[in-house]
Amino acid sequence: MRNFVSVNDICDLKKALDEAFEIKADRYKYCELGKNKTLMMVFFNSSLRTRLSTQKAALNLGMNVIVLDINQGAWKLETERGVIMDGDRPEHILEAIPVMGSYCDIIGVRSFARFENKEDDYNEVILNQFIKYSGRPVFSMEAATRHPLQSFADLITIEEYKSKPRPKVVLTWAPHPKALPQAVPNSFAEWMNAADYDFVITHPKGYELDSQFVGNARVEYDQMKAFEGADFVYAKNWAAYSGENYGKVLSIDRDWTVSERQMSVTNNAYFMHCLPVRRNMIVTDDVIESERSLVIPEAANREISATVVLKRMLESLG
Repeated sequence: MRNFVSVNDICDLKKALDEAFEIKADRYKYCELGKNKTLMMVFFNSSLRTRLSTQKAALNLGMNVIVLDINQGAWKLETERGVIMDGDRPEHILEAIPVMGSYCDIIGVRSFARFENKEDDYNEVILNQFIKYSGRPVFSMEAATRHPLQSFADLITIEEYKSKPRPKVVLTWAPHPKALPQAVPNSFAEWMNAADYDFVITHPKGYELDSQFVGNARVEYDQMKAFEGADFVYAKNWAAYSGENYGKVLSIDRDWTVSERQMSVTNNAYFMHCLPVRRNMIVTDDVIESERSLVIPEAANREISATVVLKRMLESLG
C-alpha cells in the first residue's frame, strides 16, 4: 500500500480486520519491520489521539519518529502558487515538502478543512501536494474530507462489540458551538457503507453530507425514528456542506444532544464518538459515562489501525 487516504486504499476489509486483530493480540510482532526507517508526522492542526496513537504504532514497528508542528516551531508556509511572498510566510510548501521527504521514509499529514474555499478543501490540496512532491508514501492523519485512521479504528471497535453479523449503526449530527469539518462523518459513512452494515444517517435539514460519502446509507431527519433499534450510535457534529452555507453553523438545537431519551429507543446501543467531545452539547454525562460507552476502547484502537496501515506501507517499501 503506497498511500492511505481512504477506505479504498485498504482493499479487502476482512483481511484488514484479521490483520488488526492479529496485531492487537501481539502489537510488537512486526517490531523489526521498521528498523532504520523513519516516520515524519506533519501537523497543520492540533492533535491528541492521532499524535500519540500514530507515534506509538510507529514505535511498535521499530521506526524512528520525527514530529513537526507547522504552526509551532516551523516557518509559516505559503500554500498557493503565483503568490508574491511579501507577507508573513517566508517558505513555500513546494520547497518544504521535498525537504521533509529527504529526511524520512513515510510521511503522515494532518490538515483540516479551512472553510475558505470548498473546492480546495474537497480537492485535498495540501494532502495531495505531499503525495505529489514528497517522493515518499503518504498517509492521512485527518484531511479536509476524511479521517481514515479514525474510521478504521471505529470499524475495528464495532467488529469487536457487535452481537449480530449486520448491526444497525446510526451516525447522528449533534450540536456544537463552532463550525467543524465534515471529515469524520464523511469518512465514517464511507467505511460503514464498505462494511455493508445497516447504516442510517440522521441530521437536521441543511446538514446533508456530500452524496459520494452518503452512498447507500438511509438518511432520516427524525432523530428518534433513526435511533429505533440501533445497535451502535455514533455522534458527531459537522458544519453545513451545501452551497452558500458551506462551513457554517445552521443550528445548535440541543434537542439533538444524545441523551437517555434517544438511547432508550435503541437496542441497548453502544455509544461512540471520536473525541474530543463537548459534554452536554454532543452527549450527556450519563450516556458517555455509561457501561455502553465505547469512546475509550475506540480511542485505544487508534493504535491498532495506525499499526496496520504503517505495517502495510513499510511492506510496500520492500
